[in-house]
Parts: sequence; C-alpha cells; structure tokens
Amino acid sequence: MKDKIVIVEDYTIREALLEDASVIWQAVDSHRDYLVLWLPFVDRLTCEGDEEAFLAEVLSVPYEERNLVYVIEKGEEFCGLVGFVATDTDNRRTEIGYWLLPEYQGQGVMTRCVRYLCRWSVEARSINRVQIRCAVGNHSSNAIPQRLGFQLEGTEREGELLASGKYADINVYSLLKEEILK
Repeated sequence: MKDKIVIVEDYTIREALLEDASVIWQAVDSHRDYLVLWLPFVDRLTCEGDEEAFLAEVLSVPYEERNLVYVIEKGEEFCGLVGFVATDTDNRRTEIGYWLLPEYQGQGVMTRCVRYLCRWSVEARSINRVQIRCAVGNHSSNAIPQRLGFQLEGTEREGELLASGKYADINVYSLLKEEILK
C-alpha cells in the first residue's frame, strides 16, 4: 500500500517517507507535553535526526517484511502516525500502534485508520491476529479497540515505563482474522 488511501472525508494515510522526518519531528516537539503522557518514545526524540534515524531503520527493511508506518494527513496537514509494530510473520500476528495530535481527535479518524489496517493486514499479509496495547489510563486509546470489537485479553501489570518514571498497566486487546473479515 504505497498510495494515499482515503480514510474519511479529507483524511488520508500513506506510507511514511524519510522526507517526513521534519514534519513529524515538528509535530512531536510542538505537542511534547501532551504526547509524553502516554508515549515513552517522545522523551528519546530530541532532534529531527532521531526521527530520521527511526524512519531510515523502518524503510531499510524490504517492503514485504517491513513494519509499515503511515502518515495520517488532512489535506496536506500532518495529523499523526499509525502502523504495525513487532510483526511476527512465522505466527501471522502483528500489533498496531498509533497516535494522533489532539486537534484531530474525537472525529473517528484513528478508529477508521485502525479498521483499515486490520483488514489490509489480513488480506495483503495473511495476518491471523492483530493486537493493540494501551495504557489502562489512556481512555481515548482504549476506546479504539473497544469500538472495533477487539477482545480484552488481560492487563500487563506495570507493562510500560512512562516518561514520568512510573509504570503503567497495559491493556492487551486482540482481533482475529475471522472477526476482521465479518
């Protein structure tokens, strides 16, 4: 999936490119106080070069094996990222991670992005299991798998170290191929 895909109204997703590093870095840096609450990587992202290195690493993997990362845009405005994490091709499972700038939240955009990626992963990559992990206190993030019919499998106690130095309990959700194709 290398072209822009319309998700809803003016919102599209497309695979992130190395040239996106600057706009992603600027978005993270200007929303740092908000994003750092739930995204531990934000504190490690100290300059544009850090984002460029992340994208270069992702893009260095052959397309068929890559954990694809997508830019979410409204027109030409950057809104956030959504993509695959820790894909296990031998066992046909993957995880979806996401974040959206606050001004674009509450419009169903991320829910539609995740729904699209679930279906795409099953149809294009033969994935059998899609997982989403969310900090228990991050209600907006948890609402997405709940809305899409993911099953809450359990909670990892102190499963993620946040930038605050505190551990967050992590809800683990999954959706299986047969559920995605319904």
